Amino acid sequence: MATETLVRPATELKAFIPELVYFEPDALEYPMGKRIRRWAEEQGLPIHMTTSHNRITNLPGESDLEKYRIAKRTLVVGIRKTLDFDQSKPSAEYAIPIATGCMAHCHYCYLQTTLGAKPYVRVYVNLDDILDRARTYIAEREPAVTRFEAACTSDPVGLEHITGSLARLIEFMAEQEHGRLRFVTKFNNVDSLLGLNHNGHTRIRFSVNADYVIRHFEPGTSSFGARIAAAGKVARAGYPLGFIIAPIIWHEGWEEGYTELLRKLRAEVPPEAEPTLTFELIQHRFTKTAKRVIEARYPKTKLEMDEAKRKYKWGKYGQGKYVYPDEQANALREHITEQIFANFPSASIDYFT
Repeated sequence: MATETLVRPATELKAFIPELVYFEPDALEYPMGKRIRRWAEEQGLPIHMTTSHNRITNLPGESDLEKYRIAKRTLVVGIRKTLDFDQSKPSAEYAIPIATGCMAHCHYCYLQTTLGAKPYVRVYVNLDDILDRARTYIAEREPAVTRFEAACTSDPVGLEHITGSLARLIEFMAEQEHGRLRFVTKFNNVDSLLGLNHNGHTRIRFSVNADYVIRHFEPGTSSFGARIAAAGKVARAGYPLGFIIAPIIWHEGWEEGYTELLRKLRAEVPPEAEPTLTFELIQHRFTKTAKRVIEARYPKTKLEMDEAKRKYKWGKYGQGKYVYPDEQANALREHITEQIFANFPSASIDYFT
């Protein structure tokens, strides 16, 4: 059975330009805030002020769905006041907070529920404070290496042309003997990162999937071809490279779809990336709350969320989620693992969850 080819050209997606921009007044006291203000003015964007980046209440829209879609096109520039970093297992020890919210419309995304009624995109201008806190976390764990994940609550690559935050983090982490940076993206605008001094201390990962999943559930993201072209660029720039296959979705033709995915990666990944190449595998899961929110925001979604077909897995905080039954989960894990090592014998798989 032949797999379908990708339908979106690699150059299709343009850089994110918000429809509305909000600033906390104090954010304009910071160099990044001033720079983003000038950028917004040059773009001719409507600019508003807000007392808090956590409370934007006057977004336009006739319905909740319309307000949600406008919120996803709204940029809020503020100051990160909470400087205690959340844990980020199994990807890293800590999540480093440089942005919250994402402009993409991935139907399955856990941000659908974790951000709740605040789906707008927030960026934080007090990077010096955030980096100082990262230094403290690194010092507390020395001589162990401390990893920081920059994409837990956003896709910062999609915002880099506005913020420049990743460049600051990459250059900061290059100087840390015991600090490492990681982030994952579905976007391809990595050119501004290629010439940085990263010292091999930043791993850039790309979220990839079977063609069926990308076509049906990932609107507003860069095409598969564009992502893989960007992966080749960062590998040739000397960055450690990784791929996250997530969410792994059981669908008609899934074996052929994931087999073809790994073949396409094999054809595009440069040889110099292979010795340190990593994979992370995450099966699709959902909560009752997530199902309700997703069906309201994407009423025509084809995402399968039938509790009767799933296994309920309890979480460590007394809340659970629906995952695939063991037989299906094992079949997915075994097949994809087999295909990874058939195509990349020297790669490593960090985890399957």
